[in-house]
Amino acid sequence: MKPADTARPARRRLSVDRRREELMAAALELFSKRDAEDVSIDDVASAAGASRALVYHYFGGKQELYVAALRSAAEQLESRLRPQDGGRPVDELASGLRRYFDFVEEHAAGFAALLRGGPANRAGEIGEIVDGVRHRLFRLIMKQMRVEEPSPVLRTTLRSWIASVETAGLDWLEHRDIERATLERMLVDHMVALLGVAAVYDKDVEQLLELLVREQLT
Repeated sequence: MKPADTARPARRRLSVDRRREELMAAALELFSKRDAEDVSIDDVASAAGASRALVYHYFGGKQELYVAALRSAAEQLESRLRPQDGGRPVDELASGLRRYFDFVEEHAAGFAALLRGGPANRAGEIGEIVDGVRHRLFRLIMKQMRVEEPSPVLRTTLRSWIASVETAGLDWLEHRDIERATLERMLVDHMVALLGVAAVYDKDVEQLLELLVREQLT
């Protein structure tokens, strides 16, 4: 009989969905720290306390696991970005940022894995998943600002701000040397500042900014 300290723990009996979730969670944790090509199925199996064969049983291979894990993270983040009713546009923007950073804080590995690597590594299905999150955030901001169709200047401004929010989220996870509430307020002010610059080049943005400021003061 093996000594107690060397015996392998009994494998827990989990439902199919729960086992898949555990495997994806383990994969996200690894993908958040290392490039996908540097993570093996054996790494994921070991991190999840599962067998290599089980990982292949559920996902077929590493690419399928990578896509499934990122899609799971994206769906969770997108669920946080569903529009809320009521409120002034700037207040709604602040509320949306809180929900966004709730996800960043609660699902750090998923957020980091989703955005890690930059545009060069975002081709094909992976790129579609990441772009889907960005599109959801873009549409949320448009709804909050009550804009049906953005001008080229406004579209560029909003997409630039979204990139800043993503970068700020990754930086905050890495350093955590600024209060989250402070960072969220700073990003709201950043949006207003960007709109101020854009207003110089676009009359529609100028009118939008005036409306946002006026509503915020009432």
